[in-house]
Amino acid sequence: MTDTVQKPRRGRILWVNVLTVISAAVLIGAEVFGGAFAAGWAFAMLFNLGEYGVPVLQATFFVIGILVMFRFIRNAQKIEPFTARE
Repeated sequence: MTDTVQKPRRGRILWVNVLTVISAAVLIGAEVFGGAFAAGWAFAMLFNLGEYGVPVLQATFFVIGILVMFRFIRNAQKIEPFTARE
């Protein structure tokens, strides 16, 4: 019975793909989080939300930015797989 049980294969890490995705994530993350910071300030000033409006909107846009980055990395991993089966 033990002969029929297959062990899962461990793949080797494709470091070129991992570094490509990480490099793109750093570049895009800087743009996303910089945009979140600026948009929070701009919308708070535009709608005159007062002293607490700026950090609330910045935190809201920051959370949205985290979701954007998570989706980016998941989609990039589909195109550039991190592991290869041996």
